[in-house]
Amino acid sequence: MNSKQAPAAPDGGRFTIRGSRDEDVAAIQAIYAHHVLHGTASFELEPPDLDEIGRRRADVLRGGFPYLVAEHGGRVLGYAYANLFRTRPAYRFMLEDSIYIDPGAIGRGIGRTLLAELIAASEAVGCRQMLAVIGDSANVASIGLHAACGFRFAGVMRASGWKFGRWLDTVLMQRELGEGFGSPPPPGR
Repeated sequence: MNSKQAPAAPDGGRFTIRGSRDEDVAAIQAIYAHHVLHGTASFELEPPDLDEIGRRRADVLRGGFPYLVAEHGGRVLGYAYANLFRTRPAYRFMLEDSIYIDPGAIGRGIGRTLLAELIAASEAVGCRQMLAVIGDSANVASIGLHAACGFRFAGVMRASGWKFGRWLDTVLMQRELGEGFGSPPPPGR
């Protein structure tokens, strides 16, 4: 994936969307750890360590799927990746997306730009559906982001997670990629 410039880094400059690199893993882990410890977007209770985040990233890339970062001035402001929704072979054309933004960079269009690039990169590898599995039905920012990028409501799993002393819902949103279900999938995947 080529780097792309986008507006609105925290200091008013432009940020770049590019494929993640090994040296980004520490920043990715720090961003994710913040969301695990302080938010309900992730249902993990303890942040994974650096090695685990590196392993997870390697699994995504090994599968041939996109793992992107937004950066400005050498600082990772957010990241997004897509991976198989489920590992059973019939699901191989359906991806689940994940997006996390540095808390100091939220509200600057980084998530929307990352998601748009993630969708394009996922279409380029021949996938046909993308599912957003959104932690917490009160997560209006993520729900709104996905809706703005063409995702439609697909359901709610009520009280599916227990975190911070309360039950949390899981919201499912889905978007077609490329030709969607309008034709057979491309050969070779």
